[in-house]
Amino acid sequence: MRVKRQNPISTAWLCFLLVLVLAACGQSSGKTEALTPVKSENKSENSRDYEPVTIQNGDRKIEITEKPMRAVTLNQHTTEVMLALGLEQYMAGTAYLDDDILPEYKDQYTKIPVLSDAYPSQEAFLNVNPDFAYAGWQSAFQEDAVGTVERLEELGITAYLHQSSNMVGPAKEDIYQDIRNIARIFDVEERAEKLIESMNNEVEKIREQIGAIDEPLRVFVYDSGEDAPVTATQNFMTELIHMAGGKNIFSDIEKNWANVTWEEVVNRNPEVIVIIDYGDIPVEKKKQTLLNKSALADVEAIQNERFTVLPLSAAAEGVRMPIAVETLAKSFYPEKFK
Repeated sequence: MRVKRQNPISTAWLCFLLVLVLAACGQSSGKTEALTPVKSENKSENSRDYEPVTIQNGDRKIEITEKPMRAVTLNQHTTEVMLALGLEQYMAGTAYLDDDILPEYKDQYTKIPVLSDAYPSQEAFLNVNPDFAYAGWQSAFQEDAVGTVERLEELGITAYLHQSSNMVGPAKEDIYQDIRNIARIFDVEERAEKLIESMNNEVEKIREQIGAIDEPLRVFVYDSGEDAPVTATQNFMTELIHMAGGKNIFSDIEKNWANVTWEEVVNRNPEVIVIIDYGDIPVEKKKQTLLNKSALADVEAIQNERFTVLPLSAAAEGVRMPIAVETLAKSFYPEKFK
């Protein structure tokens, strides 16, 4: 039987065409990957057993049909929620730390790209092909940050705003709800319940150690300001102070932060002043501002120089809640923690 021989010229021509096609495909996929959200094989496989999730996020309803695979966190407390839930493998980037990451999460954190010290530009944000953006503060979802929620949705990116940080008068249950929401989105609900149980147990142990308080300490929160102080009113600081056995002297103002007058601070006569530590103004400078303010000379906290320093990272609505309660409680009632 005779075997039909191929024409060598035809074979070479076909090979040449095949090389061109493969090269063109390689260039095309490179461009597509940089411009559109990642649709990896892993995501498709991971989503086969994924139950769609619908979550009320503020006045928005979020519907998620596939587990996010390339999340970006945009504030410290949201980053630490993700890490506490063991979700680092789903994080394509992170940004905006107020403080060092908690030691127990450092190894996980070092494996995640840091996009910016503050909010990343839209270009830097989109360059990591995110499919989920998780912000602690509304300021992240602005045009001069990563973009509005509506714009992100147009790009196929789900935006979740940490609810407890953006409501007036949040309680610890509101933080737990945020943790549960994130856990539902990433299908790790059992981890959330273990985390919440651990946080709650730690807080309750501290409260048991404080014991019954007949008259809570009067507490003034000093954020900043020389002519008129900026203070915490009905944000989570009020709840933290309450859990630690104190009472925020400005908790009657129905907003999260407010400018008040030094005269009103004097009238309410705090026994302890909590200084919030963040930004470019050192704690010592804030303390000297208070000590040098002649109008405050008769205030008990100034006379006794009773100051407590709380980092902003601990004051935020996140997994540091037990740390914040313990810090405040030990300062308010040191005799109970000897």
